[in-house]
Amino acid sequence: MTQIRILLVEDSPAYQDVVAFGLSDEPDIEIAGRFTTADAALRSLKGLSESELPDLLLLDLNMPGITGLEAIPRFKAYAPETEIIVLTESEKESDILSAIQSGAVGYLLKESSLDQITQGIRTVMDGGASLDPVMARYILDSQKLAKSLTKQQSILSRREMEILTLMADGLPQKQIAGELNISPKTVDFHVGHIYKKLNANNAPAAVAKAYQSGIFKPNE
Repeated sequence: MTQIRILLVEDSPAYQDVVAFGLSDEPDIEIAGRFTTADAALRSLKGLSESELPDLLLLDLNMPGITGLEAIPRFKAYAPETEIIVLTESEKESDILSAIQSGAVGYLLKESSLDQITQGIRTVMDGGASLDPVMARYILDSQKLAKSLTKQQSILSRREMEILTLMADGLPQKQIAGELNISPKTVDFHVGHIYKKLNANNAPAAVAKAYQSGIFKPNE
């Protein structure tokens, strides 16, 4: 069984213990490191080989020193293939949008259950995105990014719309390929065009911009 190696970056030792204890029962998940500041976590990545880097970061936002938001692009610079899930108490819309624009592929609240956190980890590692339902609603209601999208950028082809819709449902690219009966390579090709047209660098950002620009309509 392939191990998902996780770096836990959280300034509350008590909450760290809760998450680490809960994940210790998962046979495919390993806590590879625990840090109470982003500064210390960033220093730990320096000089590591690609094989030594963690697969995923669980990252708090409000920490002493470098904040989680400030740290996201720095983590991506050191470890571009390492996925980042924000795990925080912050429900601020600006934090959600900043996090996904900076490279996070998940945003969960600390009130999430262990099952939700575990499912979020596996969804992200399978190529999907993990957004707390409340956070997703904030994204739907936000209009902050609409002005940044031109008419040309917001036009997607029928196939791109099909793929983006399935991305919004949290499906990884391999499953999208199966749903649409096309090859994963073709899905990857279309996803690249979606990101370019929407000026997004990951699935949550693309889905958010699709709602904010009116490409998607919130369910009534």
